[in-house]
Amino acid sequence: MIDATLFPALTAGFPPAFLAAAGASGFQEVLFVLVVVIAGTKLFGEIAQRIGQPAVLGELLAGVVLGGSVLGYLDPTDAVIHAFAELGVLILLFEIGLHTNLRSLAKVGPTAITVGIVGVVLPFFGGYVAALAFGVTVMQAVVIGAALTATSIGISARVLSDLGQLRTPEGQVVIGAAVLDDVVGLIILSIVAASVGGAAVSVGGVASTTITAVGFVVLAITLGSIAIPPLFHLLEGARVRGALGILALGFALLLAYLATQGGSAMIIGAFAAGLILHPTPQRKEIERSVTQVGFLFVPIFFASVGAAVDLRALISPTALSVGGTLIVVGLLGKILAGFSPWWFKGHRLLVGVAMVPRGEVGLIFAQMGLVSGVLTGELFGALMLMVVVTTFVTPPLLVALATRRPPGPDAAPDASGIDDLVSGGHRRKSKAATPH
Repeated sequence: MIDATLFPALTAGFPPAFLAAAGASGFQEVLFVLVVVIAGTKLFGEIAQRIGQPAVLGELLAGVVLGGSVLGYLDPTDAVIHAFAELGVLILLFEIGLHTNLRSLAKVGPTAITVGIVGVVLPFFGGYVAALAFGVTVMQAVVIGAALTATSIGISARVLSDLGQLRTPEGQVVIGAAVLDDVVGLIILSIVAASVGGAAVSVGGVASTTITAVGFVVLAITLGSIAIPPLFHLLEGARVRGALGILALGFALLLAYLATQGGSAMIIGAFAAGLILHPTPQRKEIERSVTQVGFLFVPIFFASVGAAVDLRALISPTALSVGGTLIVVGLLGKILAGFSPWWFKGHRLLVGVAMVPRGEVGLIFAQMGLVSGVLTGELFGALMLMVVVTTFVTPPLLVALATRRPPGPDAAPDASGIDDLVSGGHRRKSKAATPH
């Protein structure tokens, strides 16, 4: 996932919904929208769980219903809603980092790198060639191919956690590959944005962006692993209830800010903060505190992803034909990437499917192409269709695959933290992971 605030022009363009109609500056309207979003995500999440699907699927659907395509209550481009959604994804990635053992991640490093690289190369060239076959321009084909490289780590990680699969070798491969996709996607987005703006793309510029993105992660983890654990050990005796959790969240937000200042993505900083704090003895206490905040903000993030879907743009003949082709390319590219590390003995189909959802990252690419004038409304609709289908088919497919392969001892649910955040309790988790 790429932070949209790095490219503010890319987030404009959706029709104003409820907030704009009522006067977006009114705090009362903001409160009303928050109430509607909270109620809607909980209701749809409950329905999804009762039919054996992850809560995230219901929250995405709630966003579609509440968005401009249906009721018009939720405008994901509104400044307040966008800020809350950004906080939600930062909390989610921070919790994922807290659950990720760096040594375990290193063990699947070559596998994750292979999946990540192949998962970028195959969809990009597949989408590029498929788009050219429909007679589009080269720049249009480049934007379409770039949109197909995206992976929404938040959606897949949340579903895998809901199924008790996040800490399995497959889950670690997905996390590692998706983080690599974030870095590579940031680089591609920077290059495409520069090209669309008429700027010349140089080898030096590409190398600088790459070094910045990778270097930040390495530097943050190296320095943070030395300085932060002793600091939290000193703070262990803090008397204020929840102080450690809030300080940890503040540390994650600080790294997210530093990541943007260094030219990287906010989510990379939040994820790195979680990796740094994973070995600390206070991890469980931190998780409990951060989870309480996440119960509010994380569903807003997923609802915003659903609300960004414009159903009206999906029904034209061109959008349906081009979009159908891109769906096939998008599915095959990521699934084949899961099979690319032939030496990996785990469930490679599960890995490939977990890499499929494009989510908000694909929407950012599509919106960039539309706002810049590169994409027509029909081509934008085709990309929207691809994003919608790949995002919404992934949760039920993962549920089906995970139930066929019972999780091993390493996949046991944790007592608190992200598992509670994504499933609402262990009783429901076991229902979702039980074969029907």
